[in-house]
Amino acid sequence: MMLPLRDGMHLPVLMQFASGAVTEARRHDQDVLLMTADEGPAGLARVAASAIVDGLILMDVEVRDPRVETLRRLGLPSVLIGFPADAEGLTCVDLDFTAAGRVCADYLSDRGCGTIALLGASEAVYARRTGFAERVREGFLGRSGPALVQPCPDDPVSVQRTVKELLASHPDLTGLAVHNEPAVGHVMHALADAGKRVGEDFHVVVIGPDEVAERVHPQLPSVLVPAETLAETAVRHLMRKLDGFDVPDSTLVEPQLTIR
Repeated sequence: MMLPLRDGMHLPVLMQFASGAVTEARRHDQDVLLMTADEGPAGLARVAASAIVDGLILMDVEVRDPRVETLRRLGLPSVLIGFPADAEGLTCVDLDFTAAGRVCADYLSDRGCGTIALLGASEAVYARRTGFAERVREGFLGRSGPALVQPCPDDPVSVQRTVKELLASHPDLTGLAVHNEPAVGHVMHALADAGKRVGEDFHVVVIGPDEVAERVHPQLPSVLVPAETLAETAVRHLMRKLDGFDVPDSTLVEPQLTIR
């Protein structure tokens, strides 16, 4: 399982993916080799040459992922958690992040928000064209009303500054979708400092784990990223491929909005 630890990735969520993969693999009497170095195509080739694994699961998939062509050339059974632009001949599993962005925009619009914003991950995540981030942005900006996207680091000072600048430059902003798990608590503090009453004159929705949306006050609505379920599905698909059975080329999980 290639799970590179890169800038802008939230470790607790990554560990949910790892936990789901390991648990499901044990049900099939398989062990998981977790590769966390950002080795790219070279890492794939090295593992394949060592003959220590029977199959591969790739994470943090980019739109133009350089690992894809190497993956096709190696011919090892594989599953991607994520979708590159060219997914032909690949097996891909993921949350429908485009629909997740759309669900968040609709939620904010339904509450009467005029201008809305997506507070995303750090600039590095967008710079490397990470698939899930681009698809959330696409879905969020697909609505007809005014909407904007703002990348944001997750440290408290940067979050406070970003929220303050957003509110100053867009005084009609009344809705915020946060796709940056560690930033959520800092966002709520920044909004409180600005005199915004979340759930009354300002609305916030989160894309991320339930616990992130539940541990703030007030608790927030959220679209769950079902990390363990996605990883379990990826392992099951890989096991079927190893046994010679067909699996779907594309598995997209429909996003579910939980209102709190």
